[in-house]
Amino acid sequence: MSETIAVLGANGVFARHLIPRLTGAGYPVRALARRPEAASVAAACGVEIHQADIFDTASMTAALAGCTVGINLATSLPGPSGRGSFEANDKLRSEGTANWIEACRAARVGRVIQQSIGFVNGRANGEWSNEESVFDEYDGSVAAQANAAALVMERLVESSGLDWIILRGGLFYGPGTGFDDAWFAAAAPGKLRLPGEGTDYVSLCHISDMARATLRALSVWPSRQKLIICDDDPAPWKEVLGFIAASCRQAPPLAGGRAGFKSCRLSNQKAKLVLGWTPSYPSWREGLAR
Repeated sequence: MSETIAVLGANGVFARHLIPRLTGAGYPVRALARRPEAASVAAACGVEIHQADIFDTASMTAALAGCTVGINLATSLPGPSGRGSFEANDKLRSEGTANWIEACRAARVGRVIQQSIGFVNGRANGEWSNEESVFDEYDGSVAAQANAAALVMERLVESSGLDWIILRGGLFYGPGTGFDDAWFAAAAPGKLRLPGEGTDYVSLCHISDMARATLRALSVWPSRQKLIICDDDPAPWKEVLGFIAASCRQAPPLAGGRAGFKSCRLSNQKAKLVLGWTPSYPSWREGLAR
């Protein structure tokens, strides 16, 4: 394959699952990272690693030179590790995305894939939602602000003049994400708690399935489309976390934990149709089995 794929955010967990699949499929890959020494999986795969900071347009432009496709996986959302913050992530998605687009234009990278979040399509009361659904609960919470920032990011990509694809992922879990490890660690001593009453829906996506969908999008290239990537089995938190507690031989978790994102019951039917993709883990029960 002649085209070179640039991956921004190459030391993140998504990139650590995507880069080996790209190289395995025969793509020449260039890893862009703010700290190249941290891009250990990229180094192990033998790809080029270039220093680039999303808040330094010149460094990204130089790193993108000669690439034909750019994949923006940069994120700073807070996770179980304690790194990142909603405020930093909001800035990255607005100011950082504008810089990324400018760099792609300057380096003549004509096609881009942008990682986004399925929460922007969430609807209240456990209603099914798809790519056309609109999140309309802007209540001033950090979750609502994160959704607003993601939509700003998407609008920047849409208006860029580049040939784009936006992939809206469900909540990632799986190796390296930290989420399922944290859930099991809390469940083992009986300390797992539901977010609120546990009745809100969550749409999960195993990180390997997100990587597979991205690889498929490169091959199919559904130009200027937004696709939700998640499993087939959205469920209330009390079911998901109850399964984890039962796996640890504990009673169902109690209510009263910190609430996070709003209810999100996403359909992946468009991605299945457009990409010819299906999740390897159609249910979180399979992905969380230990």
